[in-house]
Amino acid sequence: MLKVTVFTDGSCLGNPGVGGYCAIMHANDKERIVAGSCSDMTTNNRMELTAVLEVVNWLNRVQKEPCEIEINTDSQYICNCSKHTRKSLTSPSRANSDLWVQLIEKGLEGKHHIVFRKVEGHKGIELNERADKIARSQAIKARHEVYGGN
Repeated sequence: MLKVTVFTDGSCLGNPGVGGYCAIMHANDKERIVAGSCSDMTTNNRMELTAVLEVVNWLNRVQKEPCEIEINTDSQYICNCSKHTRKSLTSPSRANSDLWVQLIEKGLEGKHHIVFRKVEGHKGIELNERADKIARSQAIKARHEVYGGN
């Protein structure tokens, strides 16, 4: 089984505000970065979750065999919620339930084995710092798209 190590982060300028996300994936001595922005009003937690979902989406497209995916995140929200039941995560009253439904169906109940690992943010962990920087740059890009040069 292919082991994929991932560092994810989400960023939001204002909360809610415009946002960005980043996932840095390592497998077989290769690196792949998946990043994007959201020019709609969003939240930091939604961007954190989007980063994880985009990893699963990308791996589902390019990897035929199941993967062992280790998601390293500084998001307590992601780590705590990943321990909840499907029913509690997909409840319409839960924030971001639409994204949790997708993550459960495409990843947590899919072909891959996903493990979440909490890392301390802003503590000099190289890949966590890079993911943070890229996610923030994506949020700044979204801000420029919405508000112009500021």
